[in-house]
Amino acid sequence: MDLNFYQHAAQKTDRVPSSSIGESGIELMVPLLGLAGETGELLSEYKKRLRDGESHLLFKDRVCEELGDLLWYIANVAEKFDLKLEDIARKNLAKANGRWGDGNTNLIVFDEGFPESERLPRKFEIKLGEVVIAGQSKIRMLMDGTQIGDDLTDNSEDPDGYRFHDVFHLAYIAVLGWSPVIRSLMKRKRKSIPTIDEVQDGGRAQVIDEAVAALVFDYAKEHNWLEEVTELDYKLLRTIKGVTSLLEVRTRSVGEWQRAILLGFEIWRKILKSNGGKLLIDQDLRSIIYMGGVSHNEIA
Repeated sequence: MDLNFYQHAAQKTDRVPSSSIGESGIELMVPLLGLAGETGELLSEYKKRLRDGESHLLFKDRVCEELGDLLWYIANVAEKFDLKLEDIARKNLAKANGRWGDGNTNLIVFDEGFPESERLPRKFEIKLGEVVIAGQSKIRMLMDGTQIGDDLTDNSEDPDGYRFHDVFHLAYIAVLGWSPVIRSLMKRKRKSIPTIDEVQDGGRAQVIDEAVAALVFDYAKEHNWLEEVTELDYKLLRTIKGVTSLLEVRTRSVGEWQRAILLGFEIWRKILKSNGGKLLIDQDLRSIIYMGGVSHNEIA
């Protein structure tokens, strides 16, 4: 049965239609309370199944009935909010697939077709290590023996390892093919198309890139640095999708964002423990590999 047909047919048995109530709000409260009540009924049937086991012979029939009642109330609420069940179902499947399904959009290469000098390398090595400048310890990042970016500290009274946060941007490159911050540090902005250079690689995009890293870092600090964490709070992922919605990375799924974040912190924990290290970033394999520590002579 077509979902929109069902929704239309279900309204014929609505005892509290919007047109008959006015602005009291009862036409919405009744189906919303109905959803809560029918959910309780469904749980009650499952309770009986747990208690009575196979002797609850009508279990499937009762579950079918309660799910049907829930569907009726869902259709009723959708109608009163001027929504269509077909659209709701389609968007829900897209959301679920983006987070739990394949959700692989890496066939989209953001800098494909640009000159080689404006493309992020598909595979490259990075070294992160400690240097001491004027008596202060800082972290330096090298690519092919050349420093990229400034030497970093935690910028915090309480050392927390943020000095290694470039690892997160590198993880975004590996999984998402995106990081305006690293693209700028590598001097690979796409200047051949001014609008891309300004919008996708410019200052605002770089600020958003840094903001996402800082937001996730704060979240991770409250969740044991994501040690043994396999799923991120959907609200966090939705927020990230929201703040990046005007950028090319909007095409990446929440599942891909989750993978990039978890991979970034997996590598960050190793780098923090060894106070630096060598990394292999591979966009084709969508991976970062920690290849061991570095000596002072390799960095200074």
